[in-house]
Amino acid sequence: MNFELAQVNIGRILGPMDSDVMTDFAANIDYINGLAESSDGFVWRLKDENNNATDIKMFDDEFLLVNMSVWKNVDTLFEFTYRTMHTEFLKRRKEWFSKLDQMHYALWYVPTGHKPTTAEAKERLEYIEQNGDTPFAFGFKNRFSVEDYVAFKLNDSINQ
Repeated sequence: MNFELAQVNIGRILGPMDSDVMTDFAANIDYINGLAESSDGFVWRLKDENNNATDIKMFDDEFLLVNMSVWKNVDTLFEFTYRTMHTEFLKRRKEWFSKLDQMHYALWYVPTGHKPTTAEAKERLEYIEQNGDTPFAFGFKNRFSVEDYVAFKLNDSINQ
């Protein structure tokens, strides 16, 4: 079985999407989404009929935005996140988002072709919050390989 990398990140916006504080963010969301979609290694992203995910709610919080996508591997996601114009918007995140007390992003492996659900993403965020990084869910600082994930799942199934 082949695998790809899923990612989720969440953020609590400082005001409604149509408020003055969110103007620059809202004006650039299509640009950043397009940049992601044209990046090497991009596979899929969560979006609604407006071509973004700002109206998709994963938690019971109207100001908590979710971004979820699938990439060929960790390196292609890292390249997009930290080595494209996306970085300029990351530097400005305090203008649009409040600091969260909970885990705000997770990476995990999915079978090739699988589109993760918000329920899966929520499970991975909660898992990291409780257990830290493991091959089941992790961040960029503690990367795990597909082989680590397969061994983890095999060990998990043996122990049940």
